[in-house]
Amino acid sequence: MKRFAILLACAAVAFGAQATPQQDKMKACNAEAKDKGKQGDDRKAFMKECLSAKPAADAASPACEKSAADKKLHGAAAKSHMKKCMADAASAPK
Repeated sequence: MKRFAILLACAAVAFGAQATPQQDKMKACNAEAKDKGKQGDDRKAFMKECLSAKPAADAASPACEKSAADKKLHGAAAKSHMKKCMADAASAPK
């Protein structure tokens, strides 16, 4: 099973698959831990805190909900709109 997971990851990289937001967050937390020189238990604690932190996009949630309501979106369309809106807010320059 582990080999299968590695194979899937390699295939995703080979075909240029986009990283998920969680993967992006993991990459950013790893880079920050490395920059700060975290090791061992200190690194584990830092990673746990970093990965569990709420993204800044949560502040955009009411605006995204209003936007979906203004467009009279429901069900899957509203969910898709919210997902894209939140992703755009998370990647916007601060």
